[in-house]
Amino acid sequence: MALILHSHPQYGGTMNNPLVYDLYHRFHKLGCTVVRFNFRGVGRSQGSFDNGAGELSDAAAVLDWMSTLYPNPSYCWVAGISFGAWIGMQLLMRRPEITGFVSIAPQANLYDFAFLAPCPASGLFVHGTKDQVVPEADVQKLVDRLTAQKGIKITYTKIEGANHFLDNHQPEVLDIVEEYVQRRMASTDGGR
Repeated sequence: MALILHSHPQYGGTMNNPLVYDLYHRFHKLGCTVVRFNFRGVGRSQGSFDNGAGELSDAAAVLDWMSTLYPNPSYCWVAGISFGAWIGMQLLMRRPEITGFVSIAPQANLYDFAFLAPCPASGLFVHGTKDQVVPEADVQKLVDRLTAQKGIKITYTKIEGANHFLDNHQPEVLDIVEEYVQRRMASTDGGR
């Protein structure tokens, strides 16, 4: 199964973002039960923005709900974009059933990712080289720190010329994610 988390709610992030929508369909194509949802205060969701704490609670509640419907999945993915990547990585630390992650344009310059020590699962980072919100060098530092940890494998793909929203590069991003997830799920050891 897979949980897709959208970008920052206060800057237009919703579950209907084209990349979120397309990631949903790619994971479904790969045979996953997939959920995308709006964080609190977005669209028709109740509540209001909670600086990450409430949004993490939202993601955990959705994962709980998914787990009651589909107990013991062979793979459990969390995929997030920007702010959603930060929430997804926090969820990863709290939920041992998550076996892999996809972090797209993580805001490594704005949010502290030090909690990933040790990172409990292998995963994929995707980031644009022309990101105007998060300098690529900050994501590289995060990847370097995680790569130094034993027992996990971090794959980092840089999209040449892509901005923070990966405008005009979404098909490339989707293909990278699909290839990575497909390879991991086909591996007998879970791709770890």
